[in-house]
Amino acid sequence: MKRKVKNIIIHVILAILAVIWLFPIFWVVMTSFRKESGVNINYFFPKELTFDNYTRLFTDTQVINFPRMFVNTLIISIFSCIIATIFVLCTSYCMSRLRFKMRKPFMNLAMILGLFPAFMSMVAVYFILKLAGLTEGGLIRVALVLVYSAGAGAGAGAGFYIAKGFFDTVPKSLTEAAILDGCTQFQVFYKIICPLSKPIIVYTILTSFLGPWLDFIFVKVIVGAKDEYWTVSVGLYNMLEREFIQKWYTSWAAGAVLVSIPIAILFLIMQRFYVDGMSGAVKG
Repeated sequence: MKRKVKNIIIHVILAILAVIWLFPIFWVVMTSFRKESGVNINYFFPKELTFDNYTRLFTDTQVINFPRMFVNTLIISIFSCIIATIFVLCTSYCMSRLRFKMRKPFMNLAMILGLFPAFMSMVAVYFILKLAGLTEGGLIRVALVLVYSAGAGAGAGAGFYIAKGFFDTVPKSLTEAAILDGCTQFQVFYKIICPLSKPIIVYTILTSFLGPWLDFIFVKVIVGAKDEYWTVSVGLYNMLEREFIQKWYTSWAAGAVLVSIPIAILFLIMQRFYVDGMSGAVKG
């Protein structure tokens, strides 16, 4: 009886927490289909549903060009994800399997740097990019890719430490046997370690993609008022400015829903790799 009461209490608490967590999401979705524009309304459920808010994002591009911002964000996120994932995984493998001078001091330094918020360096990063000529024209996208790739890797006190910890769980007997059979370190990495480390690879890909996709601070500092290089986070923020909010508020909700779609698709594609590849790798 005590166990049943305890389970009921736990389930009630979890249900309440789930409602609290899902309510803002449900509110944004309902707002995105609301026909009435503006912010000040005294009801929750829309009186009339419409897709006009989604249509406006792709047709009314004179002031806020959402399609261009979406493409900018997608390009920057994909390239940053690829570079950062390769960098983090290679660094993690070196820290896990190789032994060399200054290895521990480097790891300690990376951990200390990872304790500081990345935005503390944004002013210095901006001036470095400006001196390199990467804050004008199409090179702004290159600058953002470099910032997010390096930020995911070396702000990787957490990033590469997590992957390193996973690589440490792979039995060294596998890599030693491969080296005795004539494999190079690179062959050991991509033929043995990577197939057995799919969960951490998926985690690295997701975090490397979400960083540039959702970031606001760095892109706002580097891009500034050059709206042709804005990402979706800056665009959605500007929809809530005083001169735009009455017209664009419901479209802002529609944009927020559209921004979540690539993340959901990426997660659905990658979740099937969340399988522990270590099972059955070593007998005995």
